[in-house]
Amino acid sequence: MINNATPQETRPAVVLLHSSMSSRSQWSELMKQQESDFRFIAVDLLGYGKSPFPDHVEGAAFSLAHEADAVSAALAAHLDAGEPFHLIGHSYGGATALRLARQMQERVLSLALFEPVAFHLLAKDDAARIEIETVVAAILAAGSEQDATRIFIDYWNRAGAFDALAPEQQARFTAQIAKVKLDFQALLGEPASLSDMAALDMPALLLHGQHAPASTRRVAEQLAAALPNANLAQTKGGHMAPITHAAAVNPLLAGFLAGTAVLSD
Repeated sequence: MINNATPQETRPAVVLLHSSMSSRSQWSELMKQQESDFRFIAVDLLGYGKSPFPDHVEGAAFSLAHEADAVSAALAAHLDAGEPFHLIGHSYGGATALRLARQMQERVLSLALFEPVAFHLLAKDDAARIEIETVVAAILAAGSEQDATRIFIDYWNRAGAFDALAPEQQARFTAQIAKVKLDFQALLGEPASLSDMAALDMPALLLHGQHAPASTRRVAEQLAAALPNANLAQTKGGHMAPITHAAAVNPLLAGFLAGTAVLSD
């Protein structure tokens, strides 16, 4: 078989999964900085960016399996059959990355996660899980979609963050709250446990912001302990640091990719 690949096509593939209420464009700066060394595939998760809202499966709740299957289908257009790749995820994209890594473990070269919202990994009586379940309950009980969005935005940023946004930004985020509710359904309904994470033995990096909420900081710490080949590091910023503090987060991701790319050669 003749190999017609150009040098650009032989760069290691890196799959990027974004947070809720975001899109693949959140990774544009990282992609621009590292495009000479890696071939990035940034995917819009269901209901965000240019990806369609998920179809409901009759008789079944929306799940991380549905999300991961959609990512897998999208990757088929960019990767050769069986081609390995590095995997990076932030927040909901991080939880989706965990599910994808379990489904495609033989192809995932490394796993870098910034505050994956894999709340299903926390014990039912963990204060951090109780905290986020209280937030989810408030979102579901909110009197309007805008009120629900305010609760969501303020939890991940700061009190008053939603009201400080321009009206057009408020409207854009409010239009996405229906998918956010499905995201939480998928996250809290995922059957995987911390013991299942022991099978993911690829090099892994867990990151959290210094101002992270207790819920995601706890997930990052427990995951770093459960994954057999993981390191844990703290960055500037809070939960949205890959966007708000990209200058601090991107060098850590790039350094991790460079190190694992050498190991996989």
